[in-house]
Amino acid sequence: MSYNNLLTEREGLVLKITINRPKQLNALNKETIQELNHALDTANKDKEIGAIIVTGAGEKAFVAGADIKEFADFSVEKGQELAANGQEILFDFMEFMSKPVIAAVNGFALGGGLELAMAAHIRVASDNARLGLPEVSLGVIPGYGGTQRLTQLVGSGKAFEMITTAGMISADDAHKWGLVNHVVSQEELMPLAEKIAGKIIKNSPNAIHAAIRAINANHVEGVDGFEVEIEEFGKCFGTPEFVEGTTAFIEKRKADFRK
Repeated sequence: MSYNNLLTEREGLVLKITINRPKQLNALNKETIQELNHALDTANKDKEIGAIIVTGAGEKAFVAGADIKEFADFSVEKGQELAANGQEILFDFMEFMSKPVIAAVNGFALGGGLELAMAAHIRVASDNARLGLPEVSLGVIPGYGGTQRLTQLVGSGKAFEMITTAGMISADDAHKWGLVNHVVSQEELMPLAEKIAGKIIKNSPNAIHAAIRAINANHVEGVDGFEVEIEEFGKCFGTPEFVEGTTAFIEKRKADFRK
């Protein structure tokens, strides 16, 4: 399928999705959110895709926020609907996908852009990246899970500082705070994301899905993450991929989980 705001490129088992609105610094509008949902859902159902990379077009921005013009005149009810719908179809959807998503943050990741990166499972950033949640400077707060995911990643103290000051932090500070996994030059960013994806796709898709569920359970209200881990661990034993992995180890060969 062709998209108005996205570019998709598949190489082997890895799909790259590029948000392609460079004149708007790749800002998220309603159509782009819908297209991202469709692209991610399609990839999640495709057995021939093992990992996904999401990035922004150009070298200035990953995603520089949401498209403010779309909601500047919203009522309270419409604002709540905007946040609930966006979280459901994109941000929560991405976080709970069965396949790992790597955010390649190639510039500004602000507001909805940082929230999108935080919903990914792994984040790598170029050294020119700037990250922040500036919503309070507009009289609103982060509405796509930013208050929750930022706190989970960097702790409440740093989350309070970033959100209440509406300031941006450098890629290096984001790395020190645990907000991104790696920082490299702009030229090295995509090769690093592809390298990580390449390592992922060598492993058991079923076990990766189980690991995502167990890790995410850590911050789901009312769910005991340890119990989810026990359940998912046990379920792995009943799969052909477990047989292949353990047999390959005993036979001292590399496992082939996709044969």
